Amino acid sequence: MIALPYLVFLGDADREVGVKTAQGVLYWRPDQVAGQFRLPGCELDLGIPDMDFDAAVAAGARTVLIGIANRGGIMPERWIEPLRQALEAGLDIASGLHQRLSSFPALKETADRLGRQLHDVRHWSGPPLKLGTGEKRAGQRVLMVGTDCNIGKKYAALAVAQEMCARGIKSTFRATGQTGVLIAGAGVAIDAVPADFVSGAVEMLCPANDPGHWDVIEGQASVLHPFFGQVTLGLVLGAQPDALVLCHEAGRAHIRGMPNRPLPSLTATLEAHLAAARINNPAVRAAAVSVNTGGLTPEAAEAALEAARAETGLPATDPIRHGAGVLADAILARR
Repeated sequence: MIALPYLVFLGDADREVGVKTAQGVLYWRPDQVAGQFRLPGCELDLGIPDMDFDAAVAAGARTVLIGIANRGGIMPERWIEPLRQALEAGLDIASGLHQRLSSFPALKETADRLGRQLHDVRHWSGPPLKLGTGEKRAGQRVLMVGTDCNIGKKYAALAVAQEMCARGIKSTFRATGQTGVLIAGAGVAIDAVPADFVSGAVEMLCPANDPGHWDVIEGQASVLHPFFGQVTLGLVLGAQPDALVLCHEAGRAHIRGMPNRPLPSLTATLEAHLAAARINNPAVRAAAVSVNTGGLTPEAAEAALEAARAETGLPATDPIRHGAGVLADAILARR
């Protein structure tokens, strides 16, 4: 578990650097963000208070969160001394970058000396992982699946979990990517798990539970993705879902970063994920479609939702624009 709240570290990043980690945490857990720390020259601003490390500790912050995702997931050497100072001030550090915090001697030695924690959430450091079994387990599970990467599966899962909790239904968001782990404070970044152990890691993440409890599982990529399909397949097998929510970004015509690779249709994507899910749960059903319409006008958004309903025969909504009630109703109706 990662100690909360966070002080979001933006370093000296410019506007070209991805900030989905910082934005995701701030959107879903604003109560767990004490402020931001920026080095001179930083062009990013989350619109929250700037704090130095001592002020952050005084405000209750427990962990510095590396809030950016630069190309290659590399930690700039110039950040190491400020981060070491954060450890000295009494803060842990959490990062979703590929490069391990512990690979920097100054950080590891300082953390060891002070008893501070370095959380490399892209690298599993928990108990030994086991192979998946595929054995039936109690509890209910819904998995977000999608037509591609970065289309809103995490946001859909968080919105559904939030809606279920608001209704008094026992539910838990289960994070399977680094940003989700940092939002939830726990989870497994499955794209960093050896392939043989992905399904076992997800079984561990979503163990047997009360019959009325719902695990709402963050999806990753797609089983039809030419690069990452193997990760998604392990996730589907381990999740053993009772229901699937298909996620899609309206207007996306090709796989991200592959302009010559058309995006699979909603029906083809749904059929592929249902086939994979039936391996460990023959009773799995498609529940609904979650459509990311963030870049559309209200009129265009409604047209995109109607198109999804017509193609799949399932309820469809944008859980951020319209709330997750439609998705929750569809999931619960599939018991």
